[in-house]
This record gives sequence, structure tokens and C-alpha cells, in this order.
Amino acid sequence: MPIKESELIINPDGSIYHINLKPDDIADTIITVGDQNRVDRVAQFFDEVIFETQKREFKTKTGYYKGKKLTVISSGIGTDNIDIVINELDALANIDFKTRTVKEEKKKLHFVRIGTSGSLQKDVPVDRYVASSGGVGFDGLLHYYAQGTDVINQEITQALIQHLQDSPKKAEPYVVDASQNLLDKFKASNEKHLHFGLTGTNVGFYGPQGRVLRLPLSKPNFIDSLASFSYQENRITNLEMETSAIYGLSKMLGHEALSVNAIIANRAMGTFSNHPKDLVDELIQFVLDTLTQEN
Repeated sequence: MPIKESELIINPDGSIYHINLKPDDIADTIITVGDQNRVDRVAQFFDEVIFETQKREFKTKTGYYKGKKLTVISSGIGTDNIDIVINELDALANIDFKTRTVKEEKKKLHFVRIGTSGSLQKDVPVDRYVASSGGVGFDGLLHYYAQGTDVINQEITQALIQHLQDSPKKAEPYVVDASQNLLDKFKASNEKHLHFGLTGTNVGFYGPQGRVLRLPLSKPNFIDSLASFSYQENRITNLEMETSAIYGLSKMLGHEALSVNAIIANRAMGTFSNHPKDLVDELIQFVLDTLTQEN
């Protein structure tokens, strides 16, 4: 049965509604960044850019790096934007826009997020990288999908819920594992600045991440509770606003995803990087080189 026009919105030029892309505009390996200005910072390393466009905060460039075709797209901040970007990229790959039907043969996409993040652990200092072995979602997004429960790591999730003892008024947290293939690829890089751990994803930058300006928190020790969580050597190393949604949606749709963050702040030590821009550029180069390495 064709997907209704109200559900799959196609622009007059044949591109999908929000991200303004057509099926042939993207590569199978897609780098996501939050900041639209970071798209240019990734693409500056490309040997060739063959396509670019922008609509709203969604800026995209596709090109080649060391012979590998790559797409970089900005998502904006937050899991709500990730819901748009991942679903629409999947539609480009796996829905026939002419018939509005799902293709019988599905294409697998590979998503790698390059982001910035704050560490919760003293031994994960600023100016290092974290590859997320799992995304810890406090956003509630996966609970809107029928397959959400299927992709959740239930053991770690239940251990975390028991540990936090949080208010039932908040969305129940969930944990989704990274793509093992991509994780192994980055582990094989032997990059000395690379750490591995669970990445927390929350719905805001201030209160939801334990920051206080003028508004007091409902649970002042929330960040300390996250930092002290440990289950079978799994601990929450850092906190940001996109990873869990990327992992959850990708896994439900049959894609692979990994999030790699530059640690520009350490919440436990109260420190901030002296050169965050250089750190991000170094991370971009590292990710691109790792993606083009042969296994």
C-alpha cells in the first residue's frame, strides 16, 4: 500500500521534506554533526565535493575522501531533530518515491556522529575522544516506536533504572548498543586518545544535564548518580544530546551507527579545553582516516 502524502512529504523538486535531499544525493556512509558550520569543517578534508544543499539547519555535502564516497549532514541539536534526519535518510535509501512503497531489498546505511561532549569521569579528561559503546537515552523517543523495546539492551537498562531511582514523571531511560562492526573498526585504530563508554543523551543542556543558572533542579545529584553507575564494566563516560536517538533509530531500521565525541569539558573536574576547535578538527581527520581503512 502506498505511503500517504501526509506521512511521506516530498517536495515539488522530488526531494524529501525537511532535509531537501533526493535518493541519489547521499552516500551509504553518512557523517552526522550537530552544527551546520561543522559540515564545511568535515568537507574541507574531502578530495572532491560533488553535491551540496541546505534547508533550515540541515546542511549536506557529499564527496570523496581517499576514494570513499561520504555524506556529511548537520542535524541541529537534540533527539527531535535526529528523529527527522535518520527517518528521512532511511526513506531516501529504502522507499521508492515514485510508488511511495517500501523497497523489497533494503539498503544498509552507516552513520557516524562526530560531536562534542562533556565527560562525567575524572579519568576521561578534556582533549580526548570517546567512542560510544552504547547510547543512554533519557529522551523517551524510542518509546513511541513499536520496535523500540526490541533494540534496547534490557540488562543495562534495568540496572540503570534501579540505580537512579528517578521520578516516574520522567521518561524511562533506555540503553541501545552501538554497531559492533563500527566499534571494532575504531578499536582497531589504536588511537591513544580514544576512550570507550556509554554516552548519556538528554533532552536539554541546562537542567536535564544538571546545570544550574537561576532555576534549581528537581534532583540535584542526578549527574553524580550517572557518574557512579557501573554494570559489568559499563559506565557512563559522557553526556550530550543526540547519540541514543541515532543508535535506537538506526538499529530499528537495520542500519549501523557509532558516535564519536571530542571531550571539550570535564564535569567532574570543572575543566574546559583550551583549544576545542583544533580538537574537533583532529577528531574529524581521525574519523575520516578510520572510515577509509581496510579491515
